[in-house]
Amino acid sequence: MSDATATLTAPRRALTGRLKAALVLFVLFALMPPLAAALNDPFYVLIGTRILAFAIAAMALDLILGYGAMVSFGHAAYLGFGTYAVAILASWGVNDLMLQILAAIAISAIFALVTGAISLRTKGVYFIMITLAFGQMAFFFFISLSAYGGDDGVALMQRSTVLGMDLLKSDFGLYYTTLAILVALFVLCHRIVGSRFGRVLTGIRENPTRMEAIGYSPFRYQLTAFVISGCITAVAGVMLANQAQFVSPAFMSWHRSGELIVMVVLGGVGTLAGPIAGAVAALLLEEWLGALSEHWKLFFGVFLVLMVLFSPRGITGLLEKAGIARRQE
Repeated sequence: MSDATATLTAPRRALTGRLKAALVLFVLFALMPPLAAALNDPFYVLIGTRILAFAIAAMALDLILGYGAMVSFGHAAYLGFGTYAVAILASWGVNDLMLQILAAIAISAIFALVTGAISLRTKGVYFIMITLAFGQMAFFFFISLSAYGGDDGVALMQRSTVLGMDLLKSDFGLYYTTLAILVALFVLCHRIVGSRFGRVLTGIRENPTRMEAIGYSPFRYQLTAFVISGCITAVAGVMLANQAQFVSPAFMSWHRSGELIVMVVLGGVGTLAGPIAGAVAALLLEEWLGALSEHWKLFFGVFLVLMVLFSPRGITGLLEKAGIARRQE
């Protein structure tokens, strides 16, 4: 095979590898509720739904972090927009899931468009700090909303409905609905990454000056990706609100943004399927270590440091070393 042919086929092999890895994860996700039923422990379904929601958010962040080299430290703001879209619309008597998702996407798109247009005028650590600042602005805005509990948050009286039906009333219905949304959004992100838009975005990540020289506008492509990522994260917030049946500004604090970055790094940056696995690993470790010690964050930090030192590509890198996954060029 010639070098030129290898160069053309390498991205396709990488995309195929992502699909296979994601397929395995989705099958395992689908099998968890029956396993929880067999063990007579519904807690696994609740924590599983939480994992799926954060997997959506981590995958959305990976779209800009892994493919656009945009390290956003305020991405949890969009998670908060999704949760508050549920709470605010529910207080107005609007409980339909699709309407809540559309509202969350609309406000997130506007916020991402405005803040992204400003943030992308900067680079490096300045971009990180300005996204953090915008995220904290949103955080303190919702703290000031005393009508919705302020800092204490507000409990939801019921879960969202789907076309007037209480499909999400049962934990199993909520779980499989969240899984279906995760699968659909993964397919969307997969198509974006494999499209001409995704290839240009990756090129901008590698060498923005060269991409601009051949006629592409890095600003427009990065801003578009930033908006798409924010909208997908808002969908995760909608499902997270239904899982917790509680909404508070804590969902959009900078600590939460840091947790999303940890999930992406732990799973493997720029892989899509990796951050999903990273969300699983991070939240399960949180549960298991939390049950062992109140100082679980210390042990989690040690684990993360060891992972970064010995496998910079995270879980994906470990699978590559084991020969289970194909390395992406």
